[in-house]
Amino acid sequence: MSKMLQSFNPESDGWQFMWLILVVFMIGLGFSIERFIYIILKSGKGRAKFLADFGKLVSAKQYDQALSIANATNLPIAKVMASIVAARDGGREGMTASSDAVFLTEAPRLTRYVSMISVMASISTLLGLMGTIYGLIFTFDAVANKPAAERPKALADGIAIAMGTTLLGLLSAVPLLVIVGILNMNSERLIQEMEEKGLKIINSLS
Repeated sequence: MSKMLQSFNPESDGWQFMWLILVVFMIGLGFSIERFIYIILKSGKGRAKFLADFGKLVSAKQYDQALSIANATNLPIAKVMASIVAARDGGREGMTASSDAVFLTEAPRLTRYVSMISVMASISTLLGLMGTIYGLIFTFDAVANKPAAERPKALADGIAIAMGTTLLGLLSAVPLLVIVGILNMNSERLIQEMEEKGLKIINSLS
C-alpha cells in the first residue's frame, strides 16, 4: 500500500496514470452519490405509505384529497398517480395519455447519469491498462539501454508501474460497476412500479 501511495509522487515514473485514475474515480463517485440521493432517497423513500394512503382515498372516491397528498410529495410515482386522477373525467384514453406524458418525463430522470458511472469505470480500467503498457515499455527500455548495474532497479520500477496502475484501475472500476448494478436495479424497480400501479389506478377508475 505504501508503495502505491508513493506512485502518486510526481518524482515517480507513471504518476500521471495514478492521478488520472483517481480523478476519474472521483467523478464516477460524484455521479454515484447524486444518483443514490435521487433514486434511493428522493424517489424511493416513503413510497409504501404514499401508495397506501393514496389507494384508500381513491377507493373512497375522495379524489381531491388524493390529489392533495400526491401533489405534496416529489415522488415520481406520486406525479403519475396525480396525473391519472386529475384526468379521470377524460375516460380511459384520457387517463392513459396523461399518465404516459408524466411517465415519459419521470422515467428518464431515474436512469439519467447511471451510464456515466459505467463510462467512468471503463475509463479507469483502460487507464490502468495504459499504465501497464507504459510500465512494460519502461521495463523493456531498461533491459535494452540501462547499464547492467542499474537494470534491477529499473526493472523493479517498471513492474511497479505496470502492476500499480492495473491495481488502482481495478480498485476504481469494480466499486463503480457494483454501484451501477445497484442503481439500475432500483431504478428499474421504480419504473416498473410506476407502470404497474398506474395501470391499476386506471383500471379502477375506468
